[in-house]
Amino acid sequence: MFGISGEHILILGIVLLIFGPRRLPELGNTLGKAIRNFKDAISGVEEAKFRRIDEAKASSAQPAPAAASPASPAGTVDTTKST
Repeated sequence: MFGISGEHILILGIVLLIFGPRRLPELGNTLGKAIRNFKDAISGVEEAKFRRIDEAKASSAQPAPAAASPASPAGTVDTTKST
């Protein structure tokens, strides 16, 4: 019946005896919020990781600006003047 075995019913009965029928909805709500917060934290970490990867790809895809070439090449010797 709905995949519920005898062990599940026994565990539910023990939980009901320990916490009582008044606190069970509160416990379920708290557990749901905890799971939601955990999933949000995990997805936030993944989004940050993918964002860093995308930024690294974007910065490596942009060509580096070319260095300005000097008007006269360095190291040339003027041979027109004699000493």
